[in-house]
Amino acid sequence: MPSRRSNVLALALLALGSCTPGPDDVALCQAIASRASGAEVIADGTVAQLLGTATGPSGAHEGFILRLRSGCAATLRVETNVAFTGPIPLHPGERVVVKGEYDHDPDGDVIHFTHSELHGRHPGGYVEAGGVYYW
Repeated sequence: MPSRRSNVLALALLALGSCTPGPDDVALCQAIASRASGAEVIADGTVAQLLGTATGPSGAHEGFILRLRSGCAATLRVETNVAFTGPIPLHPGERVVVKGEYDHDPDGDVIHFTHSELHGRHPGGYVEAGGVYYW
């Protein structure tokens, strides 16, 4: 069940309408080609594979593989910090929009910081699935 916080964010984003930037897979493809770690991106794609939950230095993270819908034939790992987002009920083949930071990684490029940022050190991100925003 979506959290109240997720529902509030969804309503706020709906109210913003055209002020909210949309996905830009072409910009993400350019970041991938130039290995521009640290680029803020908004990606549109489908869940290719669920990776489960792993615990690391910054807490538990859920991961999934995102296949971009346009721009380039890229797949990336997406990591969400469940302390912020809570569990996200994703399914393979589901369409998602992800906002976060792209990082080049020789073991597989990643989009992370897909959650709110409480300390102001980084722009907040989100995962949108089924019309619900998890941040």
